Amino acid sequence: MSAFRAFKANVPVAWSPNLYITLVRGIPGTRRLHRRTLEALRLTKCNRTVMRWNTPTVRGMIQQVKRLVVVETEEMYNARKQKEANHRALRPPLVVDHHPAPTSDSSM
Repeated sequence: MSAFRAFKANVPVAWSPNLYITLVRGIPGTRRLHRRTLEALRLTKCNRTVMRWNTPTVRGMIQQVKRLVVVETEEMYNARKQKEANHRALRPPLVVDHHPAPTSDSSM
C-alpha cells in the first residue's frame, strides 16, 4: 500500500506519539504560505519523510498542507518499511540446468 493510499484510508492519528509526514506532491505551483509551512516541517523534496511529535501545532500545520502530504502513525510507517525491505531482500538464485543429467544404462 502506498503512503498516499494509506492516507486515504483516514486512519486516526490522535493517539500516536509520533507522526511520519511524507511529501507526496511537488512544491512548485503551491502557495507561498504552504511552501513556508513545508519548510517549517523540514519537507523540501518529494517522497521525503520526516518524524514529528504529535502536537496540536504540528497537526495544524498538517491540516494546512493536507493535500500535499501523507501522514502515517509509527505502526503504519514501520509496516510499510518492513514490506519494502522484504520486497528488496535478496532471493535465492534461480538455477537452470540446460544439460540433462546422464542416465545410467545397466544393459551394457
